[in-house]
Amino acid sequence: MKVVILAGGFGTRISEESHLKPKPMIEIGGMPILWHIMKHYSSYGYNEFVICLGYKSSVIKNFFANYFLYASDLTIDLSTNAKEIHDTHAEDWKVTLVETGLNTMTGGRIKRIQKYIGDEPFMLTYGDGVCDVNIDELVKFHKSHGKLATLSAVPTGQRFGVLGIEDGSDCISEFREKSSEDSAVINGGFMVLEPKVFDYIKDGDSTVFEKAPLEDIAHDGELMAYRHNGFWQCMDTQRDKQQLEALWASGEAPWKTWKD
Repeated sequence: MKVVILAGGFGTRISEESHLKPKPMIEIGGMPILWHIMKHYSSYGYNEFVICLGYKSSVIKNFFANYFLYASDLTIDLSTNAKEIHDTHAEDWKVTLVETGLNTMTGGRIKRIQKYIGDEPFMLTYGDGVCDVNIDELVKFHKSHGKLATLSAVPTGQRFGVLGIEDGSDCISEFREKSSEDSAVINGGFMVLEPKVFDYIKDGDSTVFEKAPLEDIAHDGELMAYRHNGFWQCMDTQRDKQQLEALWASGEAPWKTWKD
């Protein structure tokens, strides 16, 4: 199962760094948050990624194109330009980098990578949020209910789109923007989707996946919530970044599910 990561937005709310690089490339502990997300999936054996690019896509392309060198010790003889590589630490990843447009909305980006997914279920998440969700349990839950879409429902402050979850059920009956009366269960990403989800994206590059497509999927009774009560954090602001940096520096980052 492939993992699709949305990494094309402008990241305007963390403009202190995003004017130089796309938000998924902002570093936590010396490595991009995108890398942290991929390491989490990889720790569960998911090593094939499709990354939706947009703003400053060349930064992400250069990172992966030169990852072998970034992850290794290197001796360079400047007189001959000869290179000797030592102690390589390459990942067992296959990464497809897709130009999905500078101003394309999330739904449009997902639609543009359809040809790389085919007729198979896939996972989807955002390139700016880390989580300790158990991917095996998430996939197991998705397969158990037979619906088109599962997203990870996480409790947090009311800053994002709100989920209406039926009492005594995990079925999401409503997907909408927040209001002052809402509870704090929100869409945390880390989704599992069936390929029929592509049919709900109808308005091209202007489609926001979290609006009409997910609203329609929910209306049709095909959107389910995997309730995650563990760690989840979106790096939306400089303050969020500092909190994640502090957790990483402590050696107790909850999302670090892999071994060094």
